[in-house]
Parts: sequence; C-alpha cells; structure tokens
Amino acid sequence: MIYDEKAISGAQCRAARALLDWTREDLARESKVSRATIADFETGKRPARERTTDDLRQALEAGGIDFTPENGGGAGVRFRHRNAP
Repeated sequence: MIYDEKAISGAQCRAARALLDWTREDLARESKVSRATIADFETGKRPARERTTDDLRQALEAGGIDFTPENGGGAGVRFRHRNAP
C-alpha cells in the first residue's frame, strides 16, 4: 500500500483542532463537513471519504496548521512557521 502524504488521520484531525482551540462545530463551519461526520472520523467509527478529509485538511491548514507525514518518526501536526514581521 502506498501512503498518501495528503491523507490525515482522525487523531491528526483532533490534534489540529486542539492546537487551534476549535470545537467540532468550528471545524464543521470552516470545512462545510457535518459535525457528525467529523465525530465519526475522529473516533474511528467510520472512515471518511477522500473529499471529506481534503475539506477538513484545507480548513485546518487555512487556520494555520501544518501536517507532518509518516516519515519514520510518526505523523503529526504543528503550527505553521510564521516569519517575524
């Protein structure tokens, strides 16, 4: 199986929301994905479609999150580096 570097996991989604201090409702509003779908994805109740994870990722990245791929050290999330003015 080939790893998709753009794919995010439910755990990454939860962690990214925590960094941004966003509720599921906040992410639902920003991503146009239902709160129930986000909850199911984050808890592993059911997998999300690729389009759904793309929408979630785009919203979280717009909020200032970078996703780090699985690269031997484990996938993760972090704030995007911001250059000082």
